Amino acid sequence: MGWLSGWELVLVILLALMFFGAGKLPKVASQLGSGIRNFQDSLKGNDEDDDQKKIEDKSTE
Repeated sequence: MGWLSGWELVLVILLALMFFGAGKLPKVASQLGSGIRNFQDSLKGNDEDDDQKKIEDKSTE
C-alpha cells in the first residue's frame, strides 16, 4: 500500500492512453496542471491576482 512500482506505473499509463487516447492526453495533463496551480495559488492567497488577469484578458479580446 505504498508508491507504485515500475510495472504498475506502466500499466496506469497504458490505461490512461487507452481511456483518453493519445491526442487528448496532453490536454488532460494541461488541465490537471492548471488545476493544481490554481489550488496552490488559492492556498497562498493569490486568488485576486488571477481574477484581475482574467478581466484584463477578456477586455483585450
